Amino acid sequence: MLQSVSPLYDDRIPGGSHWSMLIKRGHVLRLIDEEGGANVGMLMYNPANPLERYNMPDTLKNQHTFHLTQGHVLLSDMGHVFASVIRDDLDWHDTVSGTCSAALVEKRWGTKTYQDAHNHYHRNGTHSFLNELAKYGLGKKDLTANLNWFSKVATNDEGDMRFVEGHSHAGASVDLRFEMDTLVVLHTCPHPMNPASEYPRFPLRYQLFKAAPVSDADQCKTSSPEATRAFANNAVYHMFE
Repeated sequence: MLQSVSPLYDDRIPGGSHWSMLIKRGHVLRLIDEEGGANVGMLMYNPANPLERYNMPDTLKNQHTFHLTQGHVLLSDMGHVFASVIRDDLDWHDTVSGTCSAALVEKRWGTKTYQDAHNHYHRNGTHSFLNELAKYGLGKKDLTANLNWFSKVATNDEGDMRFVEGHSHAGASVDLRFEMDTLVVLHTCPHPMNPASEYPRFPLRYQLFKAAPVSDADQCKTSSPEATRAFANNAVYHMFE
């Protein structure tokens, strides 16, 4: 599903940090958990109309799932496919637990300021998202439910949620093929349910590839009637390009 095995771009984001980029349609973003234990919070927006953004409820209910893995699509709140999960080593990624706040990080891991710890200060997911969104004229009103790549949250019969420790191993990766131009905002701050005694700080390597053309028999395109309709919506959206 890639046009070549060599990445167009390859970089690394330290743990407890944040990043954003406009990824063009027809490209694949590979996320790699270098050391194991990473959490990657992600938001997505349409750069041509930032009112359109990732919709967690539609993504889950339309695909009859509680988690994300290969074959799933990531839907916008306007019925488009932002990206397709075309490869996945872990078979489970969380998108229901939200992100960590400043108050949560302080309560669980204490306060470390930049003045005290320099680049190893304790960042939180909410402020990390806001710092990146501000670069594009977006803010608090634009925050929405996010994804948490490499993290797993299990439930019991009563609906209680539990963070699954040790879920992601060193070198685990997931490939996201972008079906429309997308503003991607992410952070490498801890999952809000992580019970670690020390602030979890795991890096992310990311790579960009050119995607192969999408066939009519593509796994993500045919995975559900809802996914097929969303791809049709994308076709209409791109009709006059």
